[in-house]
Amino acid sequence: MSIKLTMYSADLSSELPLPFADQGVRAGFPSPAQDYMTDSIDLNRELIRHPATTFYARASGDSMKDCGIDDGDLLVIDKALDPQDGDIVVAFIDGEFTLKTVRFDDKEKCIWLVPANEEYTPIKITEENNFLIWGVLTYNIKRQLRKGR
Repeated sequence: MSIKLTMYSADLSSELPLPFADQGVRAGFPSPAQDYMTDSIDLNRELIRHPATTFYARASGDSMKDCGIDDGDLLVIDKALDPQDGDIVVAFIDGEFTLKTVRFDDKEKCIWLVPANEEYTPIKITEENNFLIWGVLTYNIKRQLRKGR
């Protein structure tokens, strides 16, 4: 299935207010962003809607690389959300966790787990599979610095 996930529970026991540039950060001409840092943001409150059912996972593999999920990315997964067609989900299938886009196929009366890498084939879920959609991906956090920094 090509992506392994390491799961972590969300620890909300502490607050981490960080300076927040609420005017936005331009990607064009420089702006004195310090002039706009009047507020703060707590990433736990920003990223986690359902604390009791939210988990973190670290992606391992390349089957979702074409939708921007790379090896080592930190994923925020909410088990309380009902999956919709086209959502990226953590699925448990036949004893393994995998991260894929879910497609509900009413015509064939099945579910497809679709990778975002043409080197992998979609997985057709049938009644014979031990299958569960474990949670819905809500955020993908990427490291921008090279490893080792």
